[in-house]
Amino acid sequence: MTVSPLDPSALARSVRAGERRAVARAITLIESTRPDHRASAEILLHELLPYTGGAVRIGITGVPGAGKSTFIESFGLHVLAQGGRPAVLAVDPSSPRTGGSILGDKTRMEDLSRDPRAFIRPSPSGCTLGGVARRTREAMLVCEAAGFDVIVVETVGVGQSETAVADMVDMFLLLLVPGGGDELQGIKKGIVELADAIIVNKADGDLAIAAARAARDYGNALHLLAPAASGWQVPVLTCSALTRTGIDSVWKTVCDHRDRLGANGALTARREEQARAWMWSEVSETLLQSLRDDARIAALLPEMEQSVAGGRVSPGAAARRLVGLFKGE
Repeated sequence: MTVSPLDPSALARSVRAGERRAVARAITLIESTRPDHRASAEILLHELLPYTGGAVRIGITGVPGAGKSTFIESFGLHVLAQGGRPAVLAVDPSSPRTGGSILGDKTRMEDLSRDPRAFIRPSPSGCTLGGVARRTREAMLVCEAAGFDVIVVETVGVGQSETAVADMVDMFLLLLVPGGGDELQGIKKGIVELADAIIVNKADGDLAIAAARAARDYGNALHLLAPAASGWQVPVLTCSALTRTGIDSVWKTVCDHRDRLGANGALTARREEQARAWMWSEVSETLLQSLRDDARIAALLPEMEQSVAGGRVSPGAAARRLVGLFKGE
């Protein structure tokens, strides 16, 4: 059945029926910046919201070359074997020059993408920091309403602002590889502190011994940091996404983490806090967009930008003048 993207009620019904094409159309709708699409997206999400919240939400980041896509495919196939339905929301970096993205994650998860019980959606990061796209949260809700019970968010990759995903998932996994033995020095401390589990990938062949040694080193280093979740000791696991060994231990850890947080009420508290943070993030984005769309601001902005660039006005003074004009002061 073909559903117009501007018929949010019909689209919501198709999403609830588990139609993968409808899920894709729904995410395209919520990612659109057109005002009429934004209005339709809000109606869509309102109708889907009662059917969300039941999935396990997992965020995955890692150093370059850690094999995130290969790991996620092996993990997703394992979830399928356990009777689950995984959805992967992969965020690709956008070019700062052209704004374009390759969006090639489906080609790197060939086996998983062919299974009709799974869903993979690559999205560009755009101007959003933190390794995720601005509408990743809404995309998660769409997937949950469609019946996917394990949602995996793959971030762009480790970086200074690569922690935003931790504010939208139940469990944050940090994927590393055995290497020079000094990897923790090159990883931002904030990411390590937010991780609910550290996984050393590529523990196969000649790297198996190095992976075990790296896992011990990471485990020792973690004793110096407070755990991300109350009552949870951050584990360090080894696996090989290529040979698909150790993936069962990762899945067991995910289940144990959810059970632990669910038993002590921490999962509910975490999601409530995430919802509040999401609201304020939307407030900030909406106010900024409203300011940019204001005709008075648009008329004054070129002059202010030239004055700031020429050193005649400080950025702070220019910002206060623009905001004051927006507020009618």
